[in-house]
Amino acid sequence: MQIGLPKEIKDQEFRVGLTPASVKALTQAGHQVLVEKGAGLGAGFEDEAYTSVGAKLVKDGETAWQQEMVVKVKEPQPSEYQYFRPDLTLFTYLHLAAERPLTEALIKSGTFAIAYETVTAPDGRLPLLTPMSIIAGRLSVQFGARYLERQQGGRGVLLGGVPGVPPGQVVILGGGVVGTEAARIAVGMGAKVQIIDLNVDRLAYLETIFGSRVELLYSTTAQIEAVVPQADLLIGAVLVPGRKAPTLVTKDLVAQMRPGSVIIDVAVDQGGCIETLRPTSHSQPTYVEQGVLHFGVPNMPGATPWTATKALNNATLPYVLKLAKQGRQALDGDPSLAAGLNVADYALVHPAVREAFADLAAPAKSASPVG
Repeated sequence: MQIGLPKEIKDQEFRVGLTPASVKALTQAGHQVLVEKGAGLGAGFEDEAYTSVGAKLVKDGETAWQQEMVVKVKEPQPSEYQYFRPDLTLFTYLHLAAERPLTEALIKSGTFAIAYETVTAPDGRLPLLTPMSIIAGRLSVQFGARYLERQQGGRGVLLGGVPGVPPGQVVILGGGVVGTEAARIAVGMGAKVQIIDLNVDRLAYLETIFGSRVELLYSTTAQIEAVVPQADLLIGAVLVPGRKAPTLVTKDLVAQMRPGSVIIDVAVDQGGCIETLRPTSHSQPTYVEQGVLHFGVPNMPGATPWTATKALNNATLPYVLKLAKQGRQALDGDPSLAAGLNVADYALVHPAVREAFADLAAPAKSASPVG
């Protein structure tokens, strides 16, 4: 198979879809990989690292997009929609529930689009989302601590406190992978940490990890209303696979937070769970609303591209190899990969995305969703 590796064009997105090590595995298996010049530089991978393992360099993204399969990191940007076509297999993060224009473009083009974030293991895990969730969860506290600094617009709170002065308070909405990793870093910094979650079994599991170092709270409207106004750093970590997250924190509740507090929603690319938070960028990461500093960068792991690219490839490479070898038929024998299919045959396929866009959920032209 011919595989295209274009350079990411989202604002300050320095990750790349394939590392040289992944390209080597593909070329050794007999596939051809066409890499856009400079695609890996932001993550620390020189062009020569790709050519030395058998890749062919191409001068522009258009050529990379012309191949049978394109492997990316972030969702295609509007300028890339022109490259969609029926014989293209696209393998990347999509987050369609929060991206109607992208959803419409994929349907109209007939592109066979597989989303990393909905590939689902038999036990319900999201193996291609997990490595980025780990990184984003850890970065959320790192960024939060920075923006609590007075010079960054925060209220001047040191999360760990000092002897004689209480630590900052971190409230985490959601106890999944993101919330757990955020708590690890916050606890390590010495902050007071609270996790709110609906799943009692998950809360019990988190107790085995954190013991009494984290206050574990069952999620109700009353509980959220009680703890959010006290937060110095509020982290949204709610993910509903394929769907937009429910709004847990209203604008009125944000208004009750102390001026200079910080809000970060890690799932902003899926809509987020905080009413006042909207997507921002690494170039302009924050804004102030209701006196509270909001950080809404949807591609947070792009800040650590070397680590993030390697972690992502560790998870995606087995699926890329399978798709390269078997083409679209790879989904027939792999339910996990089949769960990643979002768009095929000019129609939405993934149930959650179909629910998000009921008006777009027309029947597929083919009886088989995997072609």
